[in-house]
This record gives sequence, structure tokens and C-alpha cells, in this order.
Amino acid sequence: MSIEAIDVARTDGGPQWVEAVATPAGVEVWWDEPRPHEGGRRCVVRGLPGGGRADALPGGWNARNRLVEYGGRSWRPLPGGGLVFTNWADQRVYRVDGGDPVPLTPEGPARYGDLYLPPGRAEVWAVRETDDVRDLVAISLSGPLSGPLSGGEVRVVAKAQHFLMNPRLSPGGGHVAWIGWDHPDMPWDGTELCVAPLGDDGVAGPYTVVAGGREESVVQAEWRDDDTLYAVTDPTGWWNVHEIGRDGVRGRNLTPMELEFGNAPWKPGMTWLALAGDRLVLVYGTADRRRLGVLDPATGELREIGGEATHWASTVSAAGGKAAAVPATPFSPLEVVLADLDGGGLETVSAPRPLPDRALLPEPESMTIEGVHAHVYPPLGVQGPAPYVIFVHGGPTGSSPVMLDLEIAYFTSRGLGVAEVNYGGSAGYGRAYRERLRHQWGVVDVQDCAKVARGLVELGRADAARIAIRGGSAGGWTTVAALVHSDVFAGGVAQYAITDPESWAAETHDFESRYLDGLIGPLPETRQRYTDRSPLLHAHRASGPCLMLHGLEDAIVDVSQAERFVAELDRHGKRWALLTFPGEQHGWRREETIVAALEAELAFYGQLFGFETPEVAPLKLEGGK
Repeated sequence: MSIEAIDVARTDGGPQWVEAVATPAGVEVWWDEPRPHEGGRRCVVRGLPGGGRADALPGGWNARNRLVEYGGRSWRPLPGGGLVFTNWADQRVYRVDGGDPVPLTPEGPARYGDLYLPPGRAEVWAVRETDDVRDLVAISLSGPLSGPLSGGEVRVVAKAQHFLMNPRLSPGGGHVAWIGWDHPDMPWDGTELCVAPLGDDGVAGPYTVVAGGREESVVQAEWRDDDTLYAVTDPTGWWNVHEIGRDGVRGRNLTPMELEFGNAPWKPGMTWLALAGDRLVLVYGTADRRRLGVLDPATGELREIGGEATHWASTVSAAGGKAAAVPATPFSPLEVVLADLDGGGLETVSAPRPLPDRALLPEPESMTIEGVHAHVYPPLGVQGPAPYVIFVHGGPTGSSPVMLDLEIAYFTSRGLGVAEVNYGGSAGYGRAYRERLRHQWGVVDVQDCAKVARGLVELGRADAARIAIRGGSAGGWTTVAALVHSDVFAGGVAQYAITDPESWAAETHDFESRYLDGLIGPLPETRQRYTDRSPLLHAHRASGPCLMLHGLEDAIVDVSQAERFVAELDRHGKRWALLTFPGEQHGWRREETIVAALEAELAFYGQLFGFETPEVAPLKLEGGK
């Protein structure tokens, strides 16, 4: 027996945002979940006290947005049971109260995300993005002003930095806070926590930077009261929870530990801290183990309530003495739970998902090899050195958590070992580990993946002649860079991969357009580094064949990056295959795509490592002499 590709597709992804709402009947939990079988849409679900569930979003509507292309917080439940959300098809903000959704914003090129309901105001706030200009705006919840299709007027609350997130109104309504940053920084490098008075007209006055800077990253802030904020920030090199006065006076570090109480905010709206009366609910730990805990700021006592979970997603909400959050274990997928803050019990509120026999699932082992963090998943039923695939996460300021991943189990159940490498640059181990990649992208990540591969060989786990590497996005870059700049890997699978950094910097979207300043160096001063590291320009050195997979609607990495790379492989007599997927963006969301991509990857490894794969269609490799 083995895991099938359709099993992976039907459990792919997980809840992204949660919200706990106190009602007279108890605490309701809202969440959104992927629907690969419905064209990849995300549906918002309402969990009712007593265990009932109901879709809060009608069929055909998709609660996603393209804020900074990766998307921001896309919905909020309204008092009384309604919902406000952003719709993928037109990027407008809608309200739904049981009937058809009604647009609240006008038609046009604007995108909205990081939705927030300011207390005491009949409006939803959001970050609006129009032609790479971002503003904090307020949108009336009363509906469109001039007909069901026209939308209403949108008021600008604040204009500030080039990028904005985390709008928050003080409890008394007198001040607004947000987090902003400018090029060339990324939000895990340096951000500013800003506070401004809010006028009677609902517009912010001049703002003051109360925390953060070019070398300090504030990733979340919540008002404790009208005078003080709790801010997740890293002046110590670790994202800890600090008290920050609205006058800029820094108070206590409430969590003075070498643990991360935040993470890289790839999607505006992520949360690791929720207020629960006079307590805080926190998601924290390292990329090897994330936890859920309750902090008493008065005493400093931090009590873990997370049970056996090894990972908690970057979303948490509290109400009525309970917290909604999203955990996983190596044997259970991401699911929505309601945690009792006093008793510590966990109640699963999302619908159960079918799971394979536990005997088919690998037991992960977290290890450090030559200073590099990795999670190793051994192959099923293989004694002695086995073929291995090095999994490389995206970002590169991302990380691979310890949790059930049926994509991994798809391969381990067929006798292939998997090692996920949290190479230098990965989030979850403090700023110093992240900054190992500064100006070293294409060097440190490649070397760290090779170190783990060689370490597994030395431990007698991996067969040196049968090691492949695979990854998506920045992980795809590391895959192709490792193929051309090392001799460790027999082949690689690169999904929506960057293959030439200089051209990508000129082609890509605004959010990441200056990312390479920190990863490689500013242009044109460091152009030689770009030339030296470009997989495209060194395709003739490839140590083995490459399978490229790419979505045709990818606005982050254009498909031309893959096309140009395979053309160079072909020109130099190297073997390759390129599969493209209409309707897919940066990552797979449709059931049929997930199945096709996995089965092609398995066929590729069959050819590479010399085993039969009769259960999948053959894959034709082009090129070669």
C-alpha cells in the first residue's frame, strides 16, 4: 500500500485565518479552508456552538486577494453573523448576510487585504493597493451608495510607508497604529510601528514611529489600552513580546527567551498574539517545534496549552475564555481547534479529513547537521542506504515545520526518503540564522542542502548516487542552483522556480522587487554576483536532469524563467521536461494540478533512480546526447 496523489490533493493546504467570536450561546469559531475540488477556491466556514458547521460563503465565491501578490487577511465575521470578504475574481470587498454578496468597493484595479474591523465604527479597514501604491482605507459596511454594482466611496485613513499592514484602532478610538516599511527592506528585516491621532473625520494625523527601524522587525502590534501596545518585535534578535507606549517609551520584554513569538509576515494579517482579557494567547517556539501558550503579563508566567501538536499556524484569536488556533502533528493535518485557556482542553471544530493508515506515515526526526537544521522522514520498508529527495522550502525566508505532509508521505510510502532542509536564511531560529543568507543566496542555501545530503550518506541512510533535490519558488531557485553549482544531486524538480536572478528582479512584482538587494546585493554594483550565481547562465554544468513545473498565471515568477532555463539545458545536451498548468498561479490550488504534478514527479524519480512507476503516466525527458 502507498499514499495516492488524490489523497494528497484532497488534504492539501489547511485553514489560513481563524476568528473566535463570543455569543450568548457560547464561542463561535470562523475559519477559511481550501477547496481543491472546487477549483481551488477558499471558502469561509462558520462553526456554531454545539458542533455545527455551515459555509458562510456561497458556492463560486473565493475569499482570496492579491495584496502584495501573496494575499492578506481576506475576511472578517460581522456582529450578528454576517461576513465581509475580498473576492478573488475582481478583488473587490463584499458583504454577505445570508443572501447574495453585495459589493462594498467600486470596480477598478484596486486590491484590498488585511481586513480589520475597528471597534465602535460601522466600517471595515483594509490595506488598499493600486498600481503599487498602498493606503490604509476605511470602507463603509452600510453597502454601496449608488446601486448594487457600483460600490461605495472609500476613505483614506492614512498614507505613510510604501508597504502597510496591521491597522489597529485604540480602544477609545483616539489613535490608530499600523506597521510600515519601505524598499529595499523586507518586513522581516526592518519595519516601523507607527501611531497617529485619529481625527473626527476618521483621518489619521501626523504619525510617530514608536518602535522598529532598519534593523528591527515589528511583525504584529495590539493595543493593551489607550496608552500602550503589545508589539512582537526583535531588538534582541528574537521576535519577543514587548510593551510599547504610544509615546515611544519601550517597556518590558514580556518573553525574554531565545524563542520566536512571531514569524516572517509573508501575508499581511498573520497573528501570533491575541488578547484574552488581562492575558495573552501566544503562538511561539522554533521551526522545529511551535507551541500554543497563555501568558500572564503581570507575573510573566507562560503556560503551554498546546497538547501534542508540533506546529501551530500563524493565526490565533481569543474570546470568551477560549482561543481559536490551527495546530498539526506529524500524523494529523492542520485543523481548527478551540482551546480552553484555563483547563487547557482542545476541541476540534473543523470537519475531519480522511487520513491514510498511520503505518504509511513516516516518523520525522529533527536533526542538525554541520549547523544546518533539517527534518528527516525515513522511507517505508527500506533497510540500508536509500534514495533520498532533499525538499527545499520557498521564501527563502520561510521554513519547513514538523507536521503531517501527505506530499512527503506520497514518496516515503514508495521507498524514497525525504529530508526537509531549513537552510541558513530560514525563519524560526532567530535573526542571526536568517541573516546567514544575507548576500549569500545561491551559496549558503546550496551548501546547506549539500551538507545535509552528504550527512545522510555518512550516517548510512542515503545512497550517494541516488539523491535528488526539489523545491518551489525560492526553493526552486535553490534546486536549479544546486544542480549547476554542486555535484551532489542526481537530478532536480523545480516548481515555479527563479532561474535567473537579474531578469527576475526586473520582471517580478513590487513586494519582492528589491528583495535581492539583501539576498545577493544591490544592482548594478554587484552584478557580477548575479552572473556568477545564475543557474540560467551555468546550465551547462547541470549534474543531472531537471523537471520544471510552472503555472501560466504566475505573477511572481513568470513562466519565461522556466522556458529560458530548459532551452539552455537543451542547448547543452542536458535532459529536461517542462510541464505548465493553465489557471494556476504561484503554487498549486486545483485538485487536478496537484495530482498531475505529483505523478510527473514520481515518474521522474523512477527514471532517475531506476525503479518502475506503473501507477503513473510515463514522463518524457527531452534533450540529451
